[in-house]
Amino acid sequence: MPRELRAVAPKTLEIVDYEEEELAAGQVRVSTHFAAAKHGTEMAMLRGYAAERGRFNAELSIHEKPEGVRQFWGFTVGNMFVGEVTALGPEVEGLERGQRVLGYGGFRETQTVPASGLRVVPEEVSWQSAVCLDPADFAMAAVRDGQVRVGDAVAVFGMGAIGLLGIQIADCGGAHPVIAVEPLANRRAAAEACGADLTLNPRECDAGREIKLATDRRGADVVLEYSGARQALQHALRGVAYGGNVVAGAYPPPYGAGLDLGAEAHLNVPNIIFSRACSEPNRDHPRWDESRIYEVCWRMICEGRLRGDYVVNPVVPFEKALEAYLDIDRAPETNIKLGVSF
Repeated sequence: MPRELRAVAPKTLEIVDYEEEELAAGQVRVSTHFAAAKHGTEMAMLRGYAAERGRFNAELSIHEKPEGVRQFWGFTVGNMFVGEVTALGPEVEGLERGQRVLGYGGFRETQTVPASGLRVVPEEVSWQSAVCLDPADFAMAAVRDGQVRVGDAVAVFGMGAIGLLGIQIADCGGAHPVIAVEPLANRRAAAEACGADLTLNPRECDAGREIKLATDRRGADVVLEYSGARQALQHALRGVAYGGNVVAGAYPPPYGAGLDLGAEAHLNVPNIIFSRACSEPNRDHPRWDESRIYEVCWRMICEGRLRGDYVVNPVVPFEKALEAYLDIDRAPETNIKLGVSF
C-alpha cells in the first residue's frame, strides 16, 4: 500500500499506509516524485496554537470558541508536489499519462486530485522552483499590498520561503536596497543568493537602526514582516520610513508583552497592512484576485525570474522525512523549506 506522513497528535508524526480512492470524474492520479512543506501554516497546526483561536465564523469574520476546541490532528503534512500523471479519470481533458505536473498535496507517495488544479511543469523548470509557487503567491500579494514601487527601499524580516520569494520579487520590481533581516546564518546566505543587497542579524545589531542607516536615514519605504516574531514587528516599526508601510503577513501565535505601539509607531505614523493572498476579494478587486497573482508568479517561475533552488533546503528521501520534518520545529537552523524525494 502507498504511504504518507501524517500528524497524529501535537508534535507527533507517523508514516502510515493509506488506500487510494477510485478516480472520480475530473480526477487524475499522480505518482509523487518530490514534495515540499509549508512551514509557517503547518507549524501553527502541529503546535496547536492555530486551533486555540477557535473556529472562524465566516459570516461574522471572527474566531469563536464554542464548546471544546477543534484540533487539526489527522492531516497529511506537506504543501505542494511535483510528479508524473499515471491515470486519468472520466472527463479529464488537457492532460496525458506521463506528464510532469505540479499540484497541491502532501508528503504521500501518490496524489488523487482534480485535473483542474494541476499545472504542467516545463522541462527547464526545476521542481524546487515549481513547488515555490505557493510562497510566491503570498510574497507577491505582500509586495503588492505594501505598494512597493521602483526605487523603494524594502526590508524583509524572516527568510523562510515567503521572505526569500519576497526578496526576489522586490528585486525584480526595481526596489533598492533590498534588506534581509534574519538571525539564522543559512537563511541569510540564501537571501544573498536570492538578491538581497544587505543582510542583518537582529541578534547582533539593532535591526531597525541599521535599516535607517542603510537608507540615508530615511528608513525602508516598505517593510515585509514574515518572521511572526514580536521583536521583528517592533524593529519593522523602528526601521520603516515616516509614513511608510509595514506589511504583516506571517501567521504567528498571539504576541506576548513587549510590543510598544507608543514609540516609533506613534511618532512616525506608519501604516500597518495585513496581507493574505487567499483572502478575497483582493484589495485591488475586481482587477486583481488570487488567480491573477498565481498566473503572474507562475509566468515568472517559468521565465526563471523566481527560483526555488536556494529556498528548498534540505531535501531528504521519504524514509527520512519524519525526523527531518520534526527538525522544522526543533532545529530551524538546519532548514529553510523542507523538500522530500520519493
